[in-house]
Amino acid sequence: MSNFHFTRVAVFLTVVWQFVVADIYLHNPRGGNNRLDEENRNVQNNKRVFDSQNNNRGGYNVGSLYYYAGSTLQIEWTNQHSCSSPNSHCEIVLQYMCDDQLRDGASTGTIPLDPNKCRLGNCNTDKEYGMNENFEHYLNCRSRERNKGLFIADQNLNNRNKAVNTRQNPNGQRYGYECPEERDYYPYWGPSPWKDIAVLTNDATRCPHYKAESANVKPRFGCVMPPDVLRENIGRITLPITKEACEVYRYPSNDPDGVQAEWKEYPAFGIGAPDCRETQFSRDNHLGNGIGGHPLVYNWTVPNTIHENCAMRIRYNISTGDYDSWNTTYRTDVDAKLAENLGLSRTEADQRGFLFENNPAVKVFSDANFDLELAVNTAQFGRTFQDRSFAFAIRSPPAGSTGKTISNLNVRGKRGNIVQVYPSVEYDFVPNNLEMGTSNYIHIQWTGSNTNNANNDGNGQARSDRNNIVQLGDATYDEGDLKNFGPGAIYGKYGVNYPAHAVNSSFLGLSQQDLLHLAFNSPGHFGGELSQLDDAGTYFDLGLRMISQEGTYQYMCTRNNDFSNRDQKGRVMVLPYLAQNQAIGWGGGTLALADEKAKVMVKQGVFSSLQALRMEEWSPEQALGAGRLRSEPGGDDYASNFIVLQPETVMTQNGATFTVQMKIDPDASGVEIYSSKSQDMATWTQVPSSVSGGTASFQANQGGVYVARSHKNIGPIIGIVAACVVVALVVVATIVYFRRNPERFQKLKSGARKAERSMQNKV
Repeated sequence: MSNFHFTRVAVFLTVVWQFVVADIYLHNPRGGNNRLDEENRNVQNNKRVFDSQNNNRGGYNVGSLYYYAGSTLQIEWTNQHSCSSPNSHCEIVLQYMCDDQLRDGASTGTIPLDPNKCRLGNCNTDKEYGMNENFEHYLNCRSRERNKGLFIADQNLNNRNKAVNTRQNPNGQRYGYECPEERDYYPYWGPSPWKDIAVLTNDATRCPHYKAESANVKPRFGCVMPPDVLRENIGRITLPITKEACEVYRYPSNDPDGVQAEWKEYPAFGIGAPDCRETQFSRDNHLGNGIGGHPLVYNWTVPNTIHENCAMRIRYNISTGDYDSWNTTYRTDVDAKLAENLGLSRTEADQRGFLFENNPAVKVFSDANFDLELAVNTAQFGRTFQDRSFAFAIRSPPAGSTGKTISNLNVRGKRGNIVQVYPSVEYDFVPNNLEMGTSNYIHIQWTGSNTNNANNDGNGQARSDRNNIVQLGDATYDEGDLKNFGPGAIYGKYGVNYPAHAVNSSFLGLSQQDLLHLAFNSPGHFGGELSQLDDAGTYFDLGLRMISQEGTYQYMCTRNNDFSNRDQKGRVMVLPYLAQNQAIGWGGGTLALADEKAKVMVKQGVFSSLQALRMEEWSPEQALGAGRLRSEPGGDDYASNFIVLQPETVMTQNGATFTVQMKIDPDASGVEIYSSKSQDMATWTQVPSSVSGGTASFQANQGGVYVARSHKNIGPIIGIVAACVVVALVVVATIVYFRRNPERFQKLKSGARKAERSMQNKV
């Protein structure tokens, strides 16, 4: 990287995302879309912290939470245009940052560029204004030469050559202290405070590139000067983006005593490459759920970055296939390719209007005397959208929870019906369906606002968000069997609207005191009107609780359960066995149960598309007790638990396989692996496998039920087989010997006859 050349910038870094109009909204953690705590339906200042490019009606009011390091946080969002679709190319980038001065602020104003307008002459510390990136980040961007190898189509940058001027932001509009060039392009070649979480892409073959070029694992370089010099000469200094040009740059350039620029290395974050896989499917023009009515989500394992001031951002990039966004540098390249694809000469294509420009009028039929105008905006054919969370904290988990799974259970949404809150969403619990194992932990926490729009529907005090959790009761009229949803007892019925009596409630096996806190948002207030939670606070935190009682628990919020437009209910399944889910695509990956009792390892290229894998571990008693096991596989005894891998269909192509490993009894003898289907464990097939050191490994191309069986009497059987082998070898050797020495065979035969007569005489 120290030999970073501009030619490389023009080729490798033409990762220009070509996009059409779209929007993305972050729902969990709460995305602000530049809101603060506003009562208006539209965002008051869309330049407050960052450039979202979204509809200004989106976003939630401020509300901060904290998450324990190592816990699982379900990130949830909606994006307007398709992903994982042939209609367009889509990429979603998830990132986070932490900084001592990061904050939501107290004012909707944009943080000033002039430090003299901030308290104590320091905007970085002036808590009046919201801030993610700091002043020095923007100052360096404002002084940095823009990457001229990037495609700008026919956008007029008016000879502006700074990194604040991009095809999407040609006039260099300022949004907080965000750097427009860093915002629009990924992976960015300069320094950035944002650490990568994941890259979700339509084209997973790009994943090796994204992983290798991430600032998580690869340093960045930049041309720098002292901040006071840059501050005093804003607009006059243009720092080069190559090492060679930087090392000879000084300001003023004609002053031998001018300030010399320095080529500086910014070390990699050293936190491991980001996850990279295919995007989930979503349809065009639809700000809603994906396949099966499930929301678009990514399960983030909160990193061990202990800090009180963090934020995350989600960037959404939707591309057109009208030109090669990875290898296009000049507009003339696009026009030439467009003509070539049409089978026209450049001259004829130009005459008929087939040019990459704003709103071209094209003559589709050469012999017709009319044109058709196309709705093309070259700035929007390459467009990045984003949303950011409010500030949150990452804290160390309490002692005793080390090595255990911690699941976050939160609330998304805002007050109002679907029309009033759109493009935000109504209330719901996140995750709506939570699975966890016994002896693991749950962290129940939510936040809200008192400044929703005045006329938004809802119960209780106008404008206020309030939530609670009570277990649902049983159905009065139960016409269907609802007890097949999961293992164990079912606590409450999802289709009813009355809670269970407090004495009968057994929600997650929590204490009656915890159930009281969940129902009334206590502690945190003393007394007041709580029938609709009006006097409860907007924030609630039950704290960390270990769950030891199995079962399926179905629960509700008593306040936000209007049948006409809201149905805030959720489900927690506490499983009696280990279970783990993992989405793995073309790039490969690993799915492992706790303590690596079983593991699936998929190499790059084995899957051609994203697969939602699920693995469970059942003991023999659980398989028998649930009535699943209709016949036992071969062998004499179980040498492992049952491992269930889903989906139970062929997941690979062209005969490719992935590796499955299972822990087995290290003292078991003659171990064999058998497979069946979870819905009909009556027919078992032996699977070729290898056994070593208490681990069995085998290849598979589909899911199913796998179990190891041992042979108790394998020692005597092996001895008998070995003796038979020895006898057979002696016989074969004897036959060969006498065939080569026939005279000895005749002598032996004669002796045998004499012996026979002698034996007869003795008898």
